[in-house]
Amino acid sequence: MHPNETLIHRFYKAFGQKDYQTMQQAYDDKAIFSDPVFQNLSAAEVKAMWKMLVTSASDLEISFNGVKADDLQGQCNWEARYTFSGTGRKVHNVITANFRFTDGKISRHEDKFNFWRWSRMALGTPGVLLGWSPYLLKAVRQKVRKRLNRYMKEF
Repeated sequence: MHPNETLIHRFYKAFGQKDYQTMQQAYDDKAIFSDPVFQNLSAAEVKAMWKMLVTSASDLEISFNGVKADDLQGQCNWEARYTFSGTGRKVHNVITANFRFTDGKISRHEDKFNFWRWSRMALGTPGVLLGWSPYLLKAVRQKVRKRLNRYMKEF
């Protein structure tokens, strides 16, 4: 197995065990992370994001497969099952992760998932009615950015 495949396996196993410290160690000091909600996070921000998400999750379940990597890039498919704290609704999010590596660390991490699908599960009726709209996506992005900024100040 390529060392970067091993890195991805270690990352998602740690995620499933809520071991945010091991997850944080996988990132390069200049790493960038993006997904449909968290946009262009710096290394410090993505490390804080994982800590915030993992420590606040009560029933998080992670599974992953399809790990592939070489010296420069990698990918995997992963799924998260959890209760969304904002509404108490159950979520099953299906994500494709793409990575870039520098010196055996993640330098770029981009997660892709269907925001409308996620919003229907997490938000209920508002997600069903508005999950396709740029308005709801922008509102969710602003809310999670404020939450992350507040979390980073407190911890």
